[in-house]
Amino acid sequence: MKLAISLLACVVVASPAWAQSDKSANTETRDTRPEPPMLGKHLAKGLYKPAPPTSVGKKVQLLTYHGGPVVVASPEIRPIFWGVKWTTDSAFVGDKITGLNQFYADVTGSAYLTSNTEYTDGSAAPVIGTVTAFAGVTDGSKAPSGAPATSAILAEVCKVIGTNVKTNGYYPVYVDTPRGNAGYCAWHSWGSCGSTNVQFGFFFNLDGDPGCDPQDGQTGHSQGLAALANVSGHELSEFLTDPRGNAWFDRSGAENSDKCAWTFGAPFLTFLSASHNSSVWKIQGNWSNAAYNANQGYIDIGSSKVRGCIDGENP
Repeated sequence: MKLAISLLACVVVASPAWAQSDKSANTETRDTRPEPPMLGKHLAKGLYKPAPPTSVGKKVQLLTYHGGPVVVASPEIRPIFWGVKWTTDSAFVGDKITGLNQFYADVTGSAYLTSNTEYTDGSAAPVIGTVTAFAGVTDGSKAPSGAPATSAILAEVCKVIGTNVKTNGYYPVYVDTPRGNAGYCAWHSWGSCGSTNVQFGFFFNLDGDPGCDPQDGQTGHSQGLAALANVSGHELSEFLTDPRGNAWFDRSGAENSDKCAWTFGAPFLTFLSASHNSSVWKIQGNWSNAAYNANQGYIDIGSSKVRGCIDGENP
């Protein structure tokens, strides 16, 4: 089901840059090439540590631009649901598939998504605040057990999307496999299907997972859907601001959503899409250099200011 029509225009750099440090907790390249990098890992609760103060007197490191592309026109988004449960379990089929399709349909043009638009490419073109959402595709074959390599997720994208894969595509892959001992809930990356560069994400099944639970008691979503929606917002924002690992991140390798991990400015956010669909979600915020420099940021649920973190709706 096509919900909007638009094109993506990205700045093209001369060669891939595995720019983020392998030592960052939020990135991983597995020390192999051309294994795609694991970017912007949404670490489980308690594992994310803010960067230390910088030598120039800032309380935290600001994001800096590293010369690569950002997403400056509406990208195509098509979720992929991989695993047996996505075809046999009603809690997956009727709850998560329906809910995540709605999430991507309604996030376009929302105040939350436009919280990324202060970031620009080398020509000063800003990150786009809209997306083109398509209903997800289901692959009922057995998903990998444990934490898969990024190349396995890329291969799944190429297999499922096939010749319809687009350079302007972002393909988030949701498996029915629980997180287990992995220290992260999700990540994003990029690679190629043949000669076509694509961006993709990976998401564990987070049902009953306290390390990846946003504790959403307001929206009416199931715990598993709420957990996936929160990390989906995180990876979507980082795909927009750092799609290929060489655009916006700080000196420690943290991208804009990493720096606001597990802080929330309100019990829920309202997505009001261009098609006038409205839905509510509990989504953590995104880092804003401008907000930090102006001593601004939302007030978290614990009534403390989170300087530099914004969600588009709350001061």
